Amino acid sequence: MTAMYLEEFEVGQVFGSGRVNVPKEDIIRFATQFDPQSFHLDPEAAKSTFFRGLAASGWHTAALTMQLLVSGEMTPVNGIVGAGFEALNWPRPVRPGDTLHVISEVLEVRPSKSRPTQGMIKVRSRTLNQNDEVVQESVGNLVVMARPTRATS
Repeated sequence: MTAMYLEEFEVGQVFGSGRVNVPKEDIIRFATQFDPQSFHLDPEAAKSTFFRGLAASGWHTAALTMQLLVSGEMTPVNGIVGAGFEALNWPRPVRPGDTLHVISEVLEVRPSKSRPTQGMIKVRSRTLNQNDEVVQESVGNLVVMARPTRATS
């Protein structure tokens, strides 16, 4: 895909991603380093927790979502540069063997009033498992470069 300037984004555009499988070993490896709780580390102990089985950390899901976004169809010219989230939710856990993909929709496009070389897009991204169940939903703002003009180049 060709990198896109701010002026090429439109409300309602939808972008997809590839897919990534989440093996049990990756769930445990991530949790060992970043979120060492029993329901992320030990399949047997996880059975008696809120999750009733091994579940990936939400932060692991977020990291996989970022990987899918960066390699997906939405390609701002300056890369995917986040300015913050308005919402981030994990409505269901990611389980060993799940295969994830992301669908992103542009909700808003705003040129900057103070910086004519850039603007913002608001994007809703839904990370879905192999059954098209939402495992993460976020609404975030991305900084996107405007198309250069003679006055700004």
